[in-house]
Amino acid sequence: MYADEKLGEYEDDGTMPDNVDALKEAVVGHRIVKAEQVETETRWGGTDKSFVITLDNGKRVELQGTSDCCAYTELTSFLLHADRVDHIITGVGTTDGYATWHIYADMGDVLELSVGWSSGNPFYYGYGFNISVVELND
Repeated sequence: MYADEKLGEYEDDGTMPDNVDALKEAVVGHRIVKAEQVETETRWGGTDKSFVITLDNGKRVELQGTSDCCAYTELTSFLLHADRVDHIITGVGTTDGYATWHIYADMGDVLELSVGWSSGNPFYYGYGFNISVVELND
């Protein structure tokens, strides 16, 4: 549905396509139950805001932004198309140089993410989402 984007060798070292692939691996074949921004634990202790997609299989997909000096990745906004959440996700694509992410089904986009990002001083600093899949506790 969306063509794979190609960035220049000094724009991205593969981090953004890897992030899209990780998100695709987690959500394709499932339905979205809920999408929200919440506080989650960070890798280094403490908490930070994350975008969380709750799926019909009882898992949460957490996208936590990163910031390292002049490099960063952050979710700036999201749009959930509630009329399409009953459709099974068939893919994830991007447009606008990885600034718009599309989680889509056969009927079109189910969820759109607006993403701000920069590799900073290429590739000295870390960027990209920290993506994790978490089982919901009963």
